[in-house]
Amino acid sequence: MTMLAKGHSGDSQLYWVADNIIANEFPDPHSALRDPDGLLAIGGDLSPARLLDAYERGIFPWYSKGQPILWWSPNPRCVLEPDALRISRSLARTLRRAPFEVTFNRAFADVIRACAEPRRDVTDTWITQEMEGAFLELHRLGHGVSVECWQDGRLAGGLYGVALGRIFFGESMFSRVTDASKVALVHLVEEARRLGIRLIDCQIHSRHLQRLGAAPMPRDLFLNILRHYCAQPLAGDWPARADLK
Repeated sequence: MTMLAKGHSGDSQLYWVADNIIANEFPDPHSALRDPDGLLAIGGDLSPARLLDAYERGIFPWYSKGQPILWWSPNPRCVLEPDALRISRSLARTLRRAPFEVTFNRAFADVIRACAEPRRDVTDTWITQEMEGAFLELHRLGHGVSVECWQDGRLAGGLYGVALGRIFFGESMFSRVTDASKVALVHLVEEARRLGIRLIDCQIHSRHLQRLGAAPMPRDLFLNILRHYCAQPLAGDWPARADLK
């Protein structure tokens, strides 16, 4: 029998997830801690069934190497509604110049590895080898989506995330050339509008995302949207996946 062991921190419960958890056994996101904001559960694994169950419930994994898997559902949630995208004058100039070839799902593995590379003043990464393998498997199953920006045949930037019904759960983005990740996001939003995507989940607030139109959404509203739209079929298909190397 699969069990969730309950622990306590402050006034909220923190759940320990058994390694053999089955679908539909994640705790209610409303039981997440306030400090740190959104921490809900610890443990388990990153099997496709568990990950998809988590995303559908507004829960995502986020942890560092050497830690157990940590599951989060912060309140409020940072989201980007496709019609709320903001394009600055400088980004508009970049889009007019069209310095990048933009593709979907051509190099998912390369994008996730680039996102895992050390950033300025940050040597650690939350994209562990275990996380990388889990998202590659989601890609093979048709749920992992990447957007790539190429310049002179080289990967200049991009992003990846999880597609579930009419919701896109953004995971990470990177740039090696100025504006490359922003251009990737613009193309993701254009594709989202074509497909009838209701919401792009950005998980955690950042000033970078806020400048692009992302905004906080109360968790209750976010979860209600997920319940309605994760099960809705798209108005079309995501661009075809390339064969993984």
